[in-house]
Amino acid sequence: MKTLATAAFLTAILTLSLSAQSSVPVGSAAPAFSGVSMDGIQIDLDDLRGSVVVLTFWSTRCSICHTEMPKVNSLVGDYDRRKVAFLSLTMENSEKINSYLRRNRLASEILPDSFGVVLKYADRGSNGVINMGFPAYFVIDKDGIVQHRSSGYDKTPQVAAAIDELVTR
Repeated sequence: MKTLATAAFLTAILTLSLSAQSSVPVGSAAPAFSGVSMDGIQIDLDDLRGSVVVLTFWSTRCSICHTEMPKVNSLVGDYDRRKVAFLSLTMENSEKINSYLRRNRLASEILPDSFGVVLKYADRGSNGVINMGFPAYFVIDKDGIVQHRSSGYDKTPQVAAAIDELVTR
């Protein structure tokens, strides 16, 4: 009976841990992507090797993003653009983003229509459901390895700490 209970407990723990699998865990290679920014600049993650890269996944419909993006703007201003690249990725199209930008300033390069990139970085449940909370942050080191990831409200202090550690390496 005790063995059966232990086996059931271990199975439950394994099932729970598998249901929350991270598609891009810290320490793994950042999935490659490319796209064209709102400024018409061709961006390829591989071309940014040698720089720290901060990815912010966001949406104009995300109320937390409305609060957090000015904090991301502050981060952009705090770092040398030759050492740290800031990319803001959204699934929304250029028209929707332009409407948002008339009322809000974003200092990072904005990549619209980034649904394919979201799919690469989003977590997947054991049932295949895709999950990514917005805003989501990924800090990638100079060698293309994810060193930090977080999502939600008030995460920019942790993002800044991760950047600081990587810039001084």
